[in-house]
Amino acid sequence: MEYSPNKMQKELESNNFKFKKKFGQNFIVDKNIIDNIVEKSLIDKDTLVIEIGPGAGSLTNKLGEKAKNVIAYEIDEEVKPILEKNIHSNTKIIYADFLKRNVKEDIINYEYDKLYVVANLPYYITTPIIVKLIEDELDVDKIVVMVQKEVGDRFKAKPGSKDYNSLSIFLNYYFEVNKLIDVSRNVFLPKPNVDSIVVSFTKREKKLPLKNKDIFFKLIRDSFKQKRKTLKNNLKEYDLSKIEEVLKRHNMDLSVRAEAISIDIFVEIANNL
Repeated sequence: MEYSPNKMQKELESNNFKFKKKFGQNFIVDKNIIDNIVEKSLIDKDTLVIEIGPGAGSLTNKLGEKAKNVIAYEIDEEVKPILEKNIHSNTKIIYADFLKRNVKEDIINYEYDKLYVVANLPYYITTPIIVKLIEDELDVDKIVVMVQKEVGDRFKAKPGSKDYNSLSIFLNYYFEVNKLIDVSRNVFLPKPNVDSIVVSFTKREKKLPLKNKDIFFKLIRDSFKQKRKTLKNNLKEYDLSKIEEVLKRHNMDLSVRAEAISIDIFVEIANNL
């Protein structure tokens, strides 16, 4: 069962399907992009793939060819007659809001060696979805997602860049983040106003040693609370002498802004606190 962009478009038209802005629906209609995403994801027959927002099933179809099993979460039941024509027998569609699901329960009866998430994420809920994957402690080996280019730039941002923020650190603590491909807005139906980027998150086998994860993540959020302010101003309720002690070791002081501090220095500060 080969996916065909023309076939999908005809099915959408024949079902009088109306794209819904509230669900951020932009379906991929370029087979080369789909093939490229799946190829770079390195999925094999030992992999269980979770897809979020399959839409008309263009990516779902290709994932089903490569993976052992696919579980796809779709919030819009109106795509059902189209989506279910485009999936393989190893694919299960759950018509529900992914953010409200207990995913651990959904995958409990599946046997697999690797757990991947591969998805063309709706722009408006990209960050909540990725945060849920981490906070639910699903032990995902790899996440490969297509996101708005601006969001992808923040995910992979390095210290000192304008895109570096608390989420950059949060993600980089758990994953190695890399750009895979750029994607033009012209490969979607309907065409969005922005270009996209495909980013991979590969699980870090060795994470930086933290004494207390809660202190670390609170420190990160507070440090970036007002991005243009210094650490001294953003972290007034902390023991500044302990923070300064670490900064001095790296030739910095409390007048530095959070965007200049690398993840390993933040870990050192959190452990010192």
